[in-house]
Amino acid sequence: MAKTETPYRFAWLRLKNWKNFRSVEVELPLRVFLVGPNASGKSNLLDVFRFLRDLVSPAGGFQSAIERRHGVKALRCLAARRDPDIEIHVRVLPTCGEDESGVSTAWEYRLVFNQDAQRRPRIQEEEVLKDGQVLLKRPTEEDKRDPARLSQTHLEQVTMNQSFRELVKFFESVYYLHLVPQLVRESERVVGRHRDPYGSDFLEQVASTPEKIRNARLKRILSALGIAVPQLSAIELWRDVKGTPHLRGRYEHWRTHGAWQTEEQFSDGTLRLMGLLWAVLDGTGPLLLEEPELSLHPEVVRYIPLMFARVQSRRHRQIMISTHSTEMLQGKGIGLKEVLLLIPTPEGTLVRPLASVQEAENLLSGGLTVGDIAMAHTRPDKAHQLALFEP
Repeated sequence: MAKTETPYRFAWLRLKNWKNFRSVEVELPLRVFLVGPNASGKSNLLDVFRFLRDLVSPAGGFQSAIERRHGVKALRCLAARRDPDIEIHVRVLPTCGEDESGVSTAWEYRLVFNQDAQRRPRIQEEEVLKDGQVLLKRPTEEDKRDPARLSQTHLEQVTMNQSFRELVKFFESVYYLHLVPQLVRESERVVGRHRDPYGSDFLEQVASTPEKIRNARLKRILSALGIAVPQLSAIELWRDVKGTPHLRGRYEHWRTHGAWQTEEQFSDGTLRLMGLLWAVLDGTGPLLLEEPELSLHPEVVRYIPLMFARVQSRRHRQIMISTHSTEMLQGKGIGLKEVLLLIPTPEGTLVRPLASVQEAENLLSGGLTVGDIAMAHTRPDKAHQLALFEP
């Protein structure tokens, strides 16, 4: 794999019959904001990249990834008719334009699948390309002689993926986070989980990080948290008598040395912001975030994209964010190509960059923000009728 100094990113995505999406083809910049009404498919679009990660994770693989999503039928778009195959096709590029050898390497991965008569997931096609050269194209003659081979991707098999293991490592680096504060607070957290997307092992992640790195990260997190939570003057890892790790913070008040509180006393917003900041600093692969604005003050939310931009200027890490927040898109520096609009239709959800909206440039020049324009094009038409609800 390319070393962490030159991480990769998803540069382009095509989907067919994936959940909400009958057909999608879209460019993906380094920073992506997904905007759309409820149930338009923001989480399902992020799940494409989680699916690719699940294909190559040690405890995953094709069958497990499908089962985790309740089968092929649950994955297939309801608008699919004569052509029921599900297709995922991605293009991957170095985030800096070229790798450490000075060569720009372009990868492509394409997977088409369905189910057999016994409703078992089966691969129809699998392809890997490197700089336009085909490294893998299935089904092979061996697959045709032994169809059971099509129950696994070559991506997940170490005996078959040697020539494109760099791509495998990139898929492994995808990191999804939708931290649930109550799971972090649970004293009896689930043991054995690794990078649980909902945060049940968040404190174990912090505790397992080498002390020097951990302390450096907590120091940086404190400097950011101090803006949102001015009373917070210190953060540290602490273990109770059972050895269970906790995060505790010192809050300044009338006492000389302040008072310490653990995650059990932290507000939801403080915990979510801690988790968000840790995730941004942890790793180099694409970071997928669900509604990071939850529980946070609008003025704090307004500066989250700027924080992401500063991280990306140093680490060149791709970040994809789903959001309902106008404040998230209010700041300067957010480009029209960075915002993807999800527009539900009877034939599946459409995905369009905000830059494709004809009047977007003029509205931006006229003083509207990216958030104003995006929300105007994704706002439910009849939301005002909720006021007519009678108990």
